[in-house]
Amino acid sequence: MLNENGLLVENDEKNAQLKDTNTLITDNSLPDDHLLEEDNQTPVDYTHFQKADFVALIKELSKDDDFKKVERIVKEIKPLFDAIRNAEKNQALDRYLTDGGTKEDFEFKLDEQDQLFDANLKLIRDRKQTHFKQLEDQKNNSLNKKNEILEKLRALVDGEDSPQAFHQFKDLQYQWKNSGPVPVAFLKTLWANYNALIDRFYDHRNIYFELKELDRRKNLEVKKELCVKAEKLSAQPSIQAAVRELNELHNDFRHVGPVPKEDQEPLWQRFKIASDAVYAKRDAFVANLQQEFTKNLELKNAIGEEVSAFAEFNSDRIKDWNEKTKQLLALQTKWDAIGSVPRAKQKEINKKFWTPFKSFFHKKSLFFKKLDEERAKNLKIKEEIVASAVALKESTDWDKTSNQLKVLQTRWKEVGPVPERWREKIYQQFKEACDFFFEQRRGLQKQVDQEQEFNLEKKEAIIAKLNELASQKASSLQEVQSLQAQFNSLGFVPKQSMASTKNRFTEAVNKAINSIENLSEQDRSNATLEMELNTLRTDPQADRKIFHKEQAIRKQMAKIENDMGVLQNNLSFFDRAKNADQMKEEYGQKIKEASEHLKDLKKQLKMLQQSGEALVKPNS
Repeated sequence: MLNENGLLVENDEKNAQLKDTNTLITDNSLPDDHLLEEDNQTPVDYTHFQKADFVALIKELSKDDDFKKVERIVKEIKPLFDAIRNAEKNQALDRYLTDGGTKEDFEFKLDEQDQLFDANLKLIRDRKQTHFKQLEDQKNNSLNKKNEILEKLRALVDGEDSPQAFHQFKDLQYQWKNSGPVPVAFLKTLWANYNALIDRFYDHRNIYFELKELDRRKNLEVKKELCVKAEKLSAQPSIQAAVRELNELHNDFRHVGPVPKEDQEPLWQRFKIASDAVYAKRDAFVANLQQEFTKNLELKNAIGEEVSAFAEFNSDRIKDWNEKTKQLLALQTKWDAIGSVPRAKQKEINKKFWTPFKSFFHKKSLFFKKLDEERAKNLKIKEEIVASAVALKESTDWDKTSNQLKVLQTRWKEVGPVPERWREKIYQQFKEACDFFFEQRRGLQKQVDQEQEFNLEKKEAIIAKLNELASQKASSLQEVQSLQAQFNSLGFVPKQSMASTKNRFTEAVNKAINSIENLSEQDRSNATLEMELNTLRTDPQADRKIFHKEQAIRKQMAKIENDMGVLQNNLSFFDRAKNADQMKEEYGQKIKEASEHLKDLKKQLKMLQQSGEALVKPNS
């Protein structure tokens, strides 16, 4: 039972049941020291690790300050690393004996990875030893501080009363609380001496009774606040955080100081009930956690069944291997996301998953090794193609060599991939040989480009003459036709100027024709169409453009014929109308205009058809 100071007295008759608040926390601790903190993490299967993996892992562990976690992992990986080392040692011994050596003379030399592993393992042990030595030194320092405080407190108790004594007393209590933990062997004796001196101080100073009672009431309020905080912890979503905070509250409760005697037991019971609620919730959480682990085991077992099929997979296609790899990695992602399983089943379930997993990737490695051999063959073929291209690049037989290089380019595309480290180099060699030939060929093309520029200058001059005729009003159609014939007789112009040159020429021809006086509209229209057809005949896509224009004219003719039919039909309804004659005359005029337009379109269509026939004849 707690004394009036909120602390345990060694001779308390309830001491065996309640102990102190720290011991209470320990007695209610979880079945497994790391169940809440570590078992929520997915355990790692180290059985497939290689030496390099273990070295990388222990390097990281040597920097970690969580020595309990580090020690647990080291205990798990060191036997596995030693097994690899022993296997290498046995293999080396077998080779040594095969070469004629004796077992007594054999000396196994550790490689760099062995040395790194041992060095980091020693570093971990040294850091751990240093850490716990520092903790022990801190506890010894705290023991010395507490003994000094006890001496000061004893002197204060045995000294004379003074107004400052109570304040000194409170200051010593504060120092005691913040002096830190001490070695367990001295804990009970220190607290017994401390509590005895506290009681003597209050008992020998009755003149400060009122101050004592005031202090106890103040302590009572503080401990009530601690009870309220403890009661709220049962609503804390995180069990780990709740247990951690409850430990801190117990430590604070222990150090607050005495309360009025009549409030000691009820207050402690209230605090204990709040603590028990957290423990009950923790116990339920642990039970649920075990159920969750069992469900996780079922889920992982199902994934293990799926993964077992991958051990038998085989294919001669990269796509199949990549697709299966995606599927297997997706299963691994699901596996990693599931969470922990009961400890007793960890090795068994991990073996069920990782054995076929490693078997699949071993087969995949063999497949790509074979693929690398095929790529080496492809490299030889491409080297032969490069040699052929290099032999042709100086040729001046442009057409023949161009075709030969194109055949080589086709062969190049048909040959499979080469090893990655040669891919860019061999491609550049082939490209340079082809580029050299085609650059030489393009030198001739420059001459063609110069001719086209010259043609452009001549055509620009003809367009200028046509615009000049238009401004001065051309004297005859033959003059315009002559300039058009000259324009059409010239060769190609640069590609980027073709469209604009053609458009400006057509515009200039139309202006020139329209400027001719004493030329009927019908003749003007026919001349314009004839000019357009002459231009079309020189177009590389003449047949397609003439066809499209013919279709456009036929649509116009169909529309006019339809409109004339409607007008003829409407005339029959005008006999009974008051203004029938006027309307008949109006509709008759429309029919006449439509008929003239239709004749004109038929004439244009006939000219187009003749142009089309003229285009076909040379190829017939």
